Amino acid sequence: MGNQVEKLTHLSYKEVPTADPAGAERDDGPRIGVSYIFSTDDEELEPGQEAGGGEQQPYDPRLHELECSVYYRDECIYHKGFSPPDAAAADLSTYSAEHLLSRCQPGDLVEFVCPAQYPHWAVYVGDFQVVHLQRLEVLSSFLTDASQGRRGRIANALYRYPALSPAAVVRNALEQVGCKERELSWRNSECFAAWCRYGRREFKIGGELRIGKQPYRLHLRLGQRRAHTLEFQSLEDLIMEKRRNDQLGRAAVLQELAAHLQADEEDGEEEEEEAVEGGKQ
Repeated sequence: MGNQVEKLTHLSYKEVPTADPAGAERDDGPRIGVSYIFSTDDEELEPGQEAGGGEQQPYDPRLHELECSVYYRDECIYHKGFSPPDAAAADLSTYSAEHLLSRCQPGDLVEFVCPAQYPHWAVYVGDFQVVHLQRLEVLSSFLTDASQGRRGRIANALYRYPALSPAAVVRNALEQVGCKERELSWRNSECFAAWCRYGRREFKIGGELRIGKQPYRLHLRLGQRRAHTLEFQSLEDLIMEKRRNDQLGRAAVLQELAAHLQADEEDGEEEEEEAVEGGKQ
């Protein structure tokens, strides 16, 4: 990767190949996701800058985040929803960093969130400390410092993989402290933290071969009966797109998708008119 990681320009939904994007809670056609082979996300605030100007603002996930699920073939491996279908659904409530400290146990995953920012993930290792990937380096920091003024939540229940023991999670995290740039095997803080907890190579850079198949699906819920699905070759690529949506925010993603769906409808009408004209000749 070197001192400066090459970034792949993100495509808008209009540029992503798709079939039947109207999607009313069904998956009857492939929708191809963007490949982030050389991409990383710039998830940190500028040095000295704090979210909300230093004063924590109320944060409602329903206003800023999209409900979504991730599937590997037919298995749900990640779920974020506001109307939990079962007791295993994640609690999306957020807390100040100080309040979060009283809830964390060693081995827990912490997700810091803020409007218009990439979520920042960390592994709580005890003694008020977290280990996290920040600016191309794995660091050990106080949880309150790592939050950078953002609110946070315990994110253990988002991924559905079996977790390693707390001791193994902490060991995985601490063994990587000090790794940076060329030594890194993760493209963002979420992939790093998830690898520490679940130990799966899918979270690592190049952990899966991209051989043309797209076994991963990102299912976005846009409303009560509307959904949109993208397919990806690797979990790493899918996470990059999921994080892009989180950074854009619910309103911007819905606006982007609306423009994409409208453009597809217009293209379909033009093709239909051309076919009718051709039949008359």
